Amino acid sequence: MSLSGKIYIMKKYIIITVIIVVSALVLGRVFFTKNSQSKDLEQQAEIIEVPKDREETVTVESGMTFSTITEEVGIGGTLMMEILDASDDVYDLVKIRVGREIKFYFDKETGEFVRLIYPIDTEEELYVDYDSEGNLKAERKEIPYDIKIKTVEGTIESSLYQSAVDQDVDIRAIIELADVFAWTVDFGMGIRVGDTYKFIYEERYRNGEYQMPGKILAAKFVNDGKTIEGYYFSEGEDEDGVLLEGYYHPTGESVQKIFLKNPVDFKYISSGFTTGRRYVEAFNVSTGHRAIDYAAAAGTPIRSVGDGTVTFAGWSTVGYGNLTSIRHNSVFSTNYAHQSKIIVSYGQKVTQGQIIGYVGSTGFSTGPHLHFEMVKNGTKINPMTVDIPSDESISEDKMDEFKAAISEWQKQLNS
Repeated sequence: MSLSGKIYIMKKYIIITVIIVVSALVLGRVFFTKNSQSKDLEQQAEIIEVPKDREETVTVESGMTFSTITEEVGIGGTLMMEILDASDDVYDLVKIRVGREIKFYFDKETGEFVRLIYPIDTEEELYVDYDSEGNLKAERKEIPYDIKIKTVEGTIESSLYQSAVDQDVDIRAIIELADVFAWTVDFGMGIRVGDTYKFIYEERYRNGEYQMPGKILAAKFVNDGKTIEGYYFSEGEDEDGVLLEGYYHPTGESVQKIFLKNPVDFKYISSGFTTGRRYVEAFNVSTGHRAIDYAAAAGTPIRSVGDGTVTFAGWSTVGYGNLTSIRHNSVFSTNYAHQSKIIVSYGQKVTQGQIIGYVGSTGFSTGPHLHFEMVKNGTKINPMTVDIPSDESISEDKMDEFKAAISEWQKQLNS
């Protein structure tokens, strides 16, 4: 065989050898990859196949009781009573509220009850489950919201409410804003076209879904040319464990006054404060009117304008109809007349904003309204013009902390 022939054969063998080696490597890689993928899929399958608790959610409707709800989800009477007993000292499940959801969890394999979750309010949930020894226990847990900060500002063209609607702002946030300034701005009669507002507040989310507005952190309202600013601040708990918190002016003075501006949501003021006598044709009498009459629909809730003690709650024999009187301190008291229904009693302690009754037209009255009187040191005064003192200010030893806490909010409000 010639030399060129031998070289040709050697080249052929080398090429074949290379092809075999490369093929082996490729096949090995493919086999290894498939084997790895197969193991990954097996591991994923194992993860997917881990049993999860079965969840049953029931929305409380009118007429439902805890007993009928537990029966609906398959919980027997004995276990139902055990759940009620376990939670009795924490929250009474007999008082479940219409519209709220109760979540029941059951073991996927055995079907046995594992846990119950019920929203007590917007801040806390009731958990009923088993402890390490297998005994039912109940506890309140703070709802873990995800918080986002939002800033809203606007100019009032007709009303604060409409301004919020026009901007697609959660109306609950606007209500909170009105509550912050309820002691310094008359949202019933004092709002002016051109008034402006700006506020910074929390938005609450759960599982990525918006739930509700949270706390207002800072707010500014320009009402009839007067600028009012309010900043949330907490001084911590006092000796009795009560949280000291509120809204304060930049000076540290409380935005919250002793009294609310208005005791009722009204349509208009039907009769103002007068020191002289007026003639009432329907009853053919002349009488004084040292009060403010708020015209409102029958059944409209009436709120106590401040903390205090009920000193009278019942039928008045001098024309007031159903009357409630509240003593707020050694200086001030207030009277709420012509109610359709009274829901407080003599000696009861009430808090600012608490509903004490409903608008009516009982006694010396020609139509549904609230006859509201404010008394200072035994003398009836005009609630619309009285200089109401502020609540407690920031304590001196907390002023530096307060100023540091609101510094960034001030910059954002006034930018």
